[in-house]
Formats: sequence, C-alpha cells, structure tokens
Amino acid sequence: MASETAPPSRAPPRKLTGKKQEIDAFIDQFDTFLFDCDGVLWRGSVLLPKVVETLEMLRSRGKKLVFVTNNSTKSRETYSKTFAKFGIPVTVDEIFGSAYSTAVAISRVHKIPEGKRVFLIAEAGIEEEFDAEGIPHFGGSQPLGFPDEDVAEHCGPDPTVWAVVTGLDRKLSYAKLAMAFGYLQDPNVHFFATNVDSTFPMPGRLLPGAGSCAAPLTLMTGRTPVAFGKPSLAMMDSIESKYKLDKERACMVGDRLNTDIQFGIQGGLKGTLAVLTGVSTEKEILEAGETGDGPDVYLDCLGDLLG
Repeated sequence: MASETAPPSRAPPRKLTGKKQEIDAFIDQFDTFLFDCDGVLWRGSVLLPKVVETLEMLRSRGKKLVFVTNNSTKSRETYSKTFAKFGIPVTVDEIFGSAYSTAVAISRVHKIPEGKRVFLIAEAGIEEEFDAEGIPHFGGSQPLGFPDEDVAEHCGPDPTVWAVVTGLDRKLSYAKLAMAFGYLQDPNVHFFATNVDSTFPMPGRLLPGAGSCAAPLTLMTGRTPVAFGKPSLAMMDSIESKYKLDKERACMVGDRLNTDIQFGIQGGLKGTLAVLTGVSTEKEILEAGETGDGPDVYLDCLGDLLG
C-alpha cells in the first residue's frame, strides 16, 4: 500500500501586510538580519525603492546588519564602494562575500600546503581576497601568456597546482577551461567554487551566474565542486564564528529560493524573508512552501518593511 506524502514540517509562506503592528512583531523577533544584495537592495545598477530608509530604520532599532553576497567578482573592499555609490552606509566588516568565504576556507580551514598554488577561473575580486590571505594563485584576470591555440602544451599535469577555483568569469575562454580540465585530471587537485548560482539578476533580465563557469568542468570531469557561497553550510559556520551569530535571533533576507532562503533554512536561522524584486516569483515561493522549502514570510520589496 502506497504511503501518503508527509506534510511539510514548516508553515506555508505568509505575505506580510503593511500593518505596523504585524511588521513590528516580525522585526522584534530578531537581533541580526543577513541580507543578500543584488535583487534585494539593488538590481544591477538600479537601487530598489526605500532600501536606504529601511536599513536606517533597522539600525535605529538596534539591529545588526550583515550583507552576504554570492557575487565573487568584487572583494569586500571593492564591494563597499558599490554600497557608497547607492548611498548605503556600510563598513567592510559588515560585508561577507563568496570570494572572501572561499579565501578564508582555503587559507584557514583546508590550509593550502607551502609551495602549492591555485588556478583561478575568476575575476579580480577573488584575486584581491586571495592576496589578502596570502594564497598563491595564477590564471584569473591575468593573461595566460601564450596564444590560445597553444593551450594543449599547458594543460598539466602540474605538481604545483593544489586546487582549481571557479567564480564568475565574464572573460571565460576555451583555453582557461582546457587548463582547468587538465589540472583536475589529478584526483589530488581540489575543485572549489565560490558559488554555483545559475543566474544573477539585472534590470529586466537574468544573466548567467558563476555556476555556468563551473558546469563545463563538471561535465568534463564528472566532479562536482565544493562551493563556499550560499547555501553552503561552510559559509554559515564562518559567519556564525565571525559575528558571534545567535541563530535563534537571526533572519535571512533574499530574493532566490535555492540559495538565500535555503541558506537560512539549512543554516538553522530563526527566520527567512523573501522579496519579489529579484529571481524567485510569488508563484515559485508558494509552490516551495508546499514542500517546506519556502520562506517564513515574503514581501513585494524590502521597502515594505517600513509599512
């Protein structure tokens, strides 16, 4: 006899109304709010409505704010300039990006051996964070130093290569993929990714995300990278340690179900809040709620927290 499907253990997503009493009751549950950035605070080069005022309101109520982004193209220092451009006050210490998370994991957790180095399929943000952690690397935004047609002569094996790391690389080339493929033939070479997001939001459209740079290597090698961005629990552990996070008083705010919201759920945070200004739609949020994978609450946009 077929068994019935067990109901989800979590309540279905609830849309917050604009009533001040309801919003205050939600906010008062938390001491810390973790925010995704692109799709929540801004979309591409466009600041979303009432974001600055909303963040100021939360700070005025004594809430700690941490900005958790899977954008690997910028270091924390560079990313802080994006906040400044939008008029959002922030300190570098409040930013926790996937490039920084990856650098910390490689230098302090996995502990790259002396004399080894990392091959990067990535942009300058990862290079800056790796330099800050003292991680030797090559590839990335630097020229390969030979014509693409000569790539077969540079495809490994190379005993100095300890890992291949992929992030978003908007200048991805066949030569870079061929070199990474060659290094990953050695089972002792690690395969890491800053994140495996399939897309990222821009005004009016979605563009391929960092996962599109890792996916060809998975197809070639059959290997899946260890990712250090949302929804990685390794990233949550690092955040919990760095900010002395009390998960029972923390809420994750995001626009994407399979990264932001799953990061909050799997990471054991007390609350999750989705907004409809980025990737996931209201229909998708409600459908996810049927399997227990939806957020606790959702809003049309972050500014609705103002009532």
